[in-house]
Amino acid sequence: MKKRIIGFLLVALITGSVLSGCSNSASNTSNSASNTSKPAEKADFVIGAVFDITGNSSSLGIPERDSVQMLVDDTNAKGGINGHRIKLVMLDNKSTESESALAIKRLIEQDKVLAIIGASSSGPSMAMVPIAQEQKVPLVSAAASIKIIEPAADRKWVFKTAQNDALVASRVVKYLKSKNFNNVAFMLVNSTFGESGLAEFKKVADQEKINIVSTQKFEASDTNMTAQLTKIKDSKPDAIIVWATPPSASNVAKGFKQLGLTIPQIQSHGIGNKTFIDQAGDSSNGVVFPIGKLLVAEGLPESDSQKSVLTQYAKDYEAKYGPRSTFGGHGYDAMNMVIAALKKAGDNPSRELVRDQLEQLKDFKGISGVFNMSASDHNGLKEDALVMVKIVDNKWTYLKD
Repeated sequence: MKKRIIGFLLVALITGSVLSGCSNSASNTSNSASNTSKPAEKADFVIGAVFDITGNSSSLGIPERDSVQMLVDDTNAKGGINGHRIKLVMLDNKSTESESALAIKRLIEQDKVLAIIGASSSGPSMAMVPIAQEQKVPLVSAAASIKIIEPAADRKWVFKTAQNDALVASRVVKYLKSKNFNNVAFMLVNSTFGESGLAEFKKVADQEKINIVSTQKFEASDTNMTAQLTKIKDSKPDAIIVWATPPSASNVAKGFKQLGLTIPQIQSHGIGNKTFIDQAGDSSNGVVFPIGKLLVAEGLPESDSQKSVLTQYAKDYEAKYGPRSTFGGHGYDAMNMVIAALKKAGDNPSRELVRDQLEQLKDFKGISGVFNMSASDHNGLKEDALVMVKIVDNKWTYLKD
């Protein structure tokens, strides 16, 4: 009997050990399965943006802000850049140079961004250039002045998407010559944008024997340009050139009509948004200006390589924010270029690698034109990025050559 009891105990002990072993094995299998986690999420790519969202140039900065946010949201919704989400840090420079300098320093030192886009206008962009250069951070401006990217030897880290004012000046002079306008007056806003526009216009005008019979300046905040326009009227020019952005550009147009001036009025690419028409009202009618193709995208020939890109952007933007803006396109291009560079830069891109990829962009079909960057040209656009537009019945009309 005693032997039987001992036997039963041994069987029970062995069975328990086996069951315990099975239980431990199952437990280990379960733990192993629970420890097999999903691959770690890829780190965000941090990109900075500085736009003139408030202040005198807000009509430029607001559509740039909206366009960039639209693109970032769409990119992240589709999985980001090679699995990396974009973390966008957007700052408002209040249309000032001092705020631009503070903003870029914060983005570099605090937010540790890979690249920066902005600013919207030339003066604030110029304030950011030396900091980007010193800190070796790629900067893609949305502003016009050629000084932002030249001399090229001193602008290794700086790019831009808006057509150079040198291209715009050349296009204006071509139009003047086609109309036999050889004596012109020039009005400009007292800013980096205005001064750069005048300097580039003079270069081309001198070559083509076009005389500037009167030059008049005004401040961005001025609302009454009667004194300047009266002097221009007395100089009897064949046409008047205006280099400014709204609201001052709109105020010039209103003063022009109030004085009963009937000479042709050619403004710059700085009026490439609905804000100019809204502020100038019927005084905008008759104004001619060179601009990128966005405003008249639907009227372009089907053979135009930009047309599908332009019409899709216009459709997407207007569905969310209202009338399209040339300036929104400049911001969109800047962000899209950085995205394109990051796609090629791999999972652990450096600022230098992003810069190098920006400089290698070729046949990049954007809103502002078809870009071909190089070490000597960080804008990469030619004169064919511009068309002439006339405002008729408060609407943009494509002027075919």
